[in-house]
Amino acid sequence: MDFLRWLFDAQITIGDNQSLLVREVLGNIFGLLSALGGMRRKVWAWPVGIIGNLLLLTVFLGTLFGTTYGTSNLLGQAGRQIMFIAVSIWGWYRWNQTRHSDSTQAAVIPQWASWKERFFMVAFMLIGTGVLTPIFRALGSYEPVWSDAWIFAGSLLATYGMAKGWVEFWLVWVAVDIVGVPLLWSAGYYASAFMYIFYGAFTLIGFFVWWRTRNQEAARVQVETAFPDPTVDVR
Repeated sequence: MDFLRWLFDAQITIGDNQSLLVREVLGNIFGLLSALGGMRRKVWAWPVGIIGNLLLLTVFLGTLFGTTYGTSNLLGQAGRQIMFIAVSIWGWYRWNQTRHSDSTQAAVIPQWASWKERFFMVAFMLIGTGVLTPIFRALGSYEPVWSDAWIFAGSLLATYGMAKGWVEFWLVWVAVDIVGVPLLWSAGYYASAFMYIFYGAFTLIGFFVWWRTRNQEAARVQVETAFPDPTVDVR
């Protein structure tokens, strides 16, 4: 109990008037570790990410928890932590299924989304942002509310894309980060804004890593098709 009380109240002082919640810093560190695990296609990326989501949920609903950190509640940021947890449980289950079906295989094989799926991704981002913006505004989210809605819709789509193994999901994260940095900075969530800058660079690296892995898998399949194993009876 003492640890939880310390975790809830602890802050890191920066300069004379600025401070960061330890919960926000730890939540973003867990998020970064989850992204690293996702890039390496490790199943543990999902539970690690869930821990970070729980920590950040308490941060972005700070006034509801009786804290004065930050200038406002970010309902989109808070809501996406709940969404992350729900989708992460599904992604965790999906990757575990793949891993258990073939212990020699990675949890997911990267693949390019089809053109139909890409159209779905773009439409989901635009329509989702348009639908969520008036809802978040009515609930009193921080302005500009469309930014919060964009981040929520993009985060949901990117997490779903990661579970599906789409290479393009990394680019969705880049789109989220571009909008997220100025929003979080203006709202006073400096640790998260800084981490979004780092995430932006990291997600670009992740995109090229998955792209290369996809090419390697495609080349391996071509070789196995051209030179099948003579010891395997396919009759």
